[in-house]
Amino acid sequence: MTHSRNASASSATRKTTLSADGYEGRSLRARADPMAVRPLRDRRYVVETNTGTYVVDLEARSCTCPDYAIRGARCKHLRRVAIEVNERRQPAPTERRSVCAVCGRAVFVPFGATGPQLCADHEFESGEFVRDRESGSALVVTSVVHRRADEVVVEDGSGRTVADYETNADYGDHEPVVEAVYLGSIRAVDGRLEFDGARRYSFPASRLRHVDRERGDRPRPGGFQSQVPLAEA
Repeated sequence: MTHSRNASASSATRKTTLSADGYEGRSLRARADPMAVRPLRDRRYVVETNTGTYVVDLEARSCTCPDYAIRGARCKHLRRVAIEVNERRQPAPTERRSVCAVCGRAVFVPFGATGPQLCADHEFESGEFVRDRESGSALVVTSVVHRRADEVVVEDGSGRTVADYETNADYGDHEPVVEAVYLGSIRAVDGRLEFDGARRYSFPASRLRHVDRERGDRPRPGGFQSQVPLAEA
Protein backbone atom coordinates (compact mmCIF):
# COMPACT_ATOMS: atom_id res chain seq x y z
CA MET A 1 0.00 0.00 0.00
CA THR A 2 1.03 3.62 -0.29
CA HIS A 3 2.54 4.73 2.95
CA SER A 4 1.41 8.01 4.37
CA ARG A 5 2.36 9.97 7.45
CA ASN A 6 0.37 12.47 9.45
CA ALA A 7 1.31 16.05 8.67
CA SER A 8 1.36 18.92 11.10
CA ALA A 9 -0.64 21.98 10.06
CA SER A 10 1.48 24.81 8.66
CA SER A 11 0.35 28.15 7.31
CA ALA A 12 1.22 28.82 3.67
CA THR A 13 0.81 32.60 3.98
CA ARG A 14 1.25 33.64 7.61
CA LYS A 15 4.85 34.12 8.72
CA THR A 16 5.70 32.24 11.89
CA THR A 17 8.63 31.73 14.24
CA LEU A 18 9.92 28.57 15.92
CA SER A 19 11.37 27.96 19.36
CA ALA A 20 14.97 29.22 19.27
CA ASP A 21 16.21 28.58 22.83
CA GLY A 22 19.80 27.39 22.82
CA TYR A 23 20.52 28.29 19.19
CA GLU A 24 22.85 30.94 17.77
CA GLY A 25 24.02 32.36 14.45
CA ARG A 26 22.15 31.31 11.32
CA SER A 27 20.46 28.49 13.22
CA LEU A 28 19.00 31.07 15.61
CA ARG A 29 17.81 33.30 12.76
CA ALA A 30 16.33 30.31 10.93
CA ARG A 31 14.03 29.77 13.91
CA ALA A 32 13.52 33.24 15.35
CA ASP A 33 12.95 35.19 12.12
CA PRO A 34 9.34 35.22 10.87
CA MET A 35 9.04 33.11 7.73
CA ALA A 36 6.37 31.36 5.68
CA VAL A 37 7.38 28.19 3.83
CA ARG A 38 5.39 26.84 0.89
CA PRO A 39 6.25 23.76 -1.24
CA LEU A 40 6.28 24.11 -5.04
CA ARG A 41 5.30 21.51 -7.62
CA ASP A 42 8.90 21.18 -8.80
CA ARG A 43 9.92 19.91 -5.33
CA ARG A 44 11.45 23.24 -4.30
CA TYR A 45 10.11 25.63 -1.65
CA VAL A 46 9.20 29.32 -1.53
CA VAL A 47 10.30 31.08 1.66
CA GLU A 48 8.70 34.45 2.42
CA THR A 49 10.42 36.74 4.94
CA ASN A 50 9.98 40.33 6.04
CA THR A 51 12.78 41.39 3.66
CA GLY A 52 12.18 39.24 0.59
CA THR A 53 10.97 36.03 -1.02
CA TYR A 54 13.40 33.26 -1.99
CA VAL A 55 13.35 29.79 -3.52
CA VAL A 56 15.07 26.93 -1.71
CA ASP A 57 16.16 23.67 -3.34
CA LEU A 58 16.58 21.30 -0.43
CA GLU A 59 18.02 18.46 -2.52
CA ALA A 60 20.64 20.75 -4.12
CA ARG A 61 21.11 22.59 -0.79
CA SER A 62 20.76 25.94 -2.52
CA CYS A 63 18.82 29.18 -2.10
CA THR A 64 18.27 32.27 -4.25
CA CYS A 65 19.03 34.67 -1.38
CA PRO A 66 22.14 36.97 -1.41
CA ASP A 67 23.67 35.15 1.59
CA TYR A 68 23.86 31.92 -0.37
CA ALA A 69 24.67 33.55 -3.74
CA ILE A 70 27.56 35.64 -2.38
CA ARG A 71 28.94 33.51 0.44
CA GLY A 72 27.73 30.04 -0.54
CA ALA A 73 26.59 29.70 3.06
CA ARG A 74 23.89 27.40 4.37
CA CYS A 75 21.56 30.34 4.85
CA LYS A 76 18.70 30.72 7.30
CA HIS A 77 16.12 30.03 4.58
CA LEU A 78 17.68 26.70 3.68
CA ARG A 79 17.94 25.82 7.36
CA ARG A 80 14.32 26.81 7.98
CA VAL A 81 13.03 24.57 5.21
CA ALA A 82 15.10 21.64 6.53
CA ILE A 83 13.71 22.22 10.03
CA GLU A 84 10.10 22.31 8.87
CA VAL A 85 10.56 19.15 6.80
CA ASN A 86 12.23 17.32 9.69
CA GLU A 87 9.45 18.39 12.05
CA ARG A 88 6.81 17.24 9.52
CA ARG A 89 5.45 20.73 9.04
CA GLN A 90 6.21 20.51 5.31
CA PRO A 91 6.46 17.58 2.88
CA ALA A 92 9.90 16.31 1.89
CA PRO A 93 11.03 16.94 -1.71
CA THR A 94 9.85 13.42 -2.63
CA GLU A 95 6.40 14.01 -1.09
CA ARG A 96 3.30 16.08 -1.64
CA ARG A 97 0.50 17.20 0.64
CA SER A 98 -2.80 15.31 0.59
CA VAL A 99 -5.72 14.64 2.96
CA CYS A 100 -7.03 11.49 4.60
CA ALA A 101 -10.20 10.34 2.84
CA VAL A 102 -11.69 9.21 6.16
CA CYS A 103 -11.00 12.08 8.58
CA GLY A 104 -9.70 14.90 6.36
CA ARG A 105 -6.43 15.18 8.27
CA ALA A 106 -3.45 16.50 6.30
CA VAL A 107 -0.97 13.80 5.24
CA PHE A 108 2.23 13.69 3.23
CA VAL A 109 2.36 10.99 0.55
CA PRO A 110 4.88 10.00 -2.16
CA PHE A 111 4.91 12.57 -4.97
CA GLY A 112 3.50 10.14 -7.53
CA ALA A 113 0.77 8.69 -5.30
CA THR A 114 -2.69 8.75 -6.89
CA GLY A 115 -6.21 8.15 -5.67
CA PRO A 116 -7.66 8.63 -2.18
CA GLN A 117 -5.16 8.46 0.68
CA LEU A 118 -5.25 7.51 4.36
CA CYS A 119 -3.56 8.97 7.44
CA ALA A 120 -1.60 6.91 9.95
CA ASP A 121 -4.71 6.41 12.11
CA HIS A 122 -6.77 4.99 9.25
CA GLU A 123 -4.28 3.26 6.96
CA PHE A 124 -3.94 -0.53 6.85
CA GLU A 125 -1.03 -2.87 6.21
CA SER A 126 -1.13 -6.20 4.41
CA GLY A 127 -1.40 -9.00 6.98
CA GLU A 128 -3.00 -6.77 9.62
CA PHE A 129 -5.91 -8.14 11.68
CA VAL A 130 -9.05 -5.99 11.49
CA ARG A 131 -12.73 -6.21 12.38
CA ASP A 132 -15.81 -5.50 10.26
CA ARG A 133 -17.91 -2.82 11.96
CA GLU A 134 -21.11 -4.26 10.49
CA SER A 135 -20.79 -7.96 11.36
CA GLY A 136 -18.12 -7.87 14.05
CA SER A 137 -16.20 -10.52 12.13
CA ALA A 138 -12.40 -10.72 12.21
CA LEU A 139 -10.49 -10.41 8.91
CA VAL A 140 -6.94 -10.12 7.63
CA VAL A 141 -6.05 -7.29 5.23
CA THR A 142 -4.56 -8.38 1.90
CA SER A 143 -4.21 -4.97 0.22
CA VAL A 144 -5.41 -1.37 -0.02
CA VAL A 145 -6.73 -0.25 -3.40
CA HIS A 146 -6.20 3.49 -3.75
CA ARG A 147 -9.37 3.92 -5.78
CA ARG A 148 -12.72 5.27 -4.61
CA ALA A 149 -15.39 2.87 -3.36
CA ASP A 150 -17.75 4.21 -6.03
CA GLU A 151 -15.18 3.34 -8.73
CA VAL A 152 -14.23 -0.23 -7.77
CA VAL A 153 -16.56 -2.75 -9.42
CA VAL A 154 -17.18 -5.92 -7.41
CA GLU A 155 -16.21 -9.05 -9.31
CA ASP A 156 -19.40 -10.97 -8.57
CA GLY A 157 -21.04 -10.37 -11.96
CA SER A 158 -23.53 -7.82 -10.63
CA GLY A 159 -21.74 -4.81 -12.09
CA ARG A 160 -22.14 -2.96 -8.81
CA THR A 161 -19.42 -0.94 -7.15
CA VAL A 162 -18.38 -1.37 -3.54
CA ALA A 163 -20.30 1.80 -2.67
CA ASP A 164 -23.50 0.45 -4.28
CA TYR A 165 -24.00 -2.15 -1.55
CA GLU A 166 -26.63 -1.11 0.99
CA THR A 167 -24.47 -2.21 3.90
CA ASN A 168 -21.84 0.32 2.80
CA ALA A 169 -24.29 3.24 2.74
CA ASP A 170 -22.91 4.67 6.00
CA TYR A 171 -19.35 4.82 4.68
CA GLY A 172 -17.82 7.31 2.26
CA ASP A 173 -18.14 6.71 -1.49
CA HIS A 174 -14.83 8.58 -1.85
CA GLU A 175 -12.88 6.31 0.52
CA PRO A 176 -10.20 3.93 -0.75
CA VAL A 177 -11.12 0.26 -0.87
CA VAL A 178 -9.52 -2.26 1.48
CA GLU A 179 -9.42 -5.92 0.45
CA ALA A 180 -9.44 -8.55 3.18
CA VAL A 181 -10.18 -12.22 3.84
CA TYR A 182 -12.18 -13.61 6.73
CA LEU A 183 -10.01 -15.12 9.42
CA GLY A 184 -11.85 -18.43 9.31
CA SER A 185 -11.05 -18.90 5.61
CA ILE A 186 -7.26 -18.86 5.94
CA ARG A 187 -4.76 -21.25 7.50
CA ALA A 188 -1.35 -20.96 9.06
CA VAL A 189 1.53 -22.86 7.48
CA ASP A 190 4.85 -22.89 9.34
CA GLY A 191 3.80 -19.82 11.27
CA ARG A 192 2.76 -17.89 8.15
CA LEU A 193 -0.74 -17.05 6.96
CA GLU A 194 -1.71 -18.89 3.77
CA PHE A 195 -4.24 -17.01 1.60
CA ASP A 196 -4.41 -19.38 -1.38
CA GLY A 197 -8.02 -20.32 -2.08
CA ALA A 198 -9.42 -17.75 0.36
CA ARG A 199 -12.06 -15.43 -1.10
CA ARG A 200 -11.26 -11.76 -0.81
CA TYR A 201 -13.86 -9.17 0.14
CA SER A 202 -13.83 -5.45 -0.44
CA PHE A 203 -14.76 -2.67 2.01
CA PRO A 204 -14.67 1.13 2.22
CA ALA A 205 -11.73 1.91 4.51
CA SER A 206 -13.72 3.27 7.47
CA ARG A 207 -15.85 0.12 7.66
CA LEU A 208 -12.85 -1.80 9.02
CA ARG A 209 -11.23 -1.06 12.35
CA HIS A 210 -7.86 -2.00 13.78
CA VAL A 211 -8.11 -4.87 16.24
CA ASP A 212 -5.42 -3.34 18.45
CA ARG A 213 -7.46 -0.12 18.79
CA GLU A 214 -10.92 -1.53 19.41
CA ARG A 215 -11.15 -1.10 23.19
CA GLY A 216 -14.33 0.85 23.90
CA ASP A 217 -15.35 0.71 20.23
CA ARG A 218 -18.04 -1.94 20.07
CA PRO A 219 -19.08 -3.25 16.62
CA ARG A 220 -22.47 -2.30 15.29
CA PRO A 221 -24.99 -5.12 14.81
CA GLY A 222 -25.01 -6.77 11.44
CA GLY A 223 -24.55 -10.08 9.68
CA PHE A 224 -22.79 -11.89 6.92
CA GLN A 225 -25.20 -10.36 4.40
CA SER A 226 -22.88 -7.34 4.57
CA GLN A 227 -20.06 -9.20 2.87
CA VAL A 228 -19.01 -7.90 -0.53
CA PRO A 229 -17.40 -10.71 -2.58
CA LEU A 230 -14.49 -10.23 -4.94
CA ALA A 231 -12.78 -12.76 -7.16
CA GLU A 232 -11.08 -15.54 -5.26
CA ALA A 233 -7.40 -15.03 -4.52
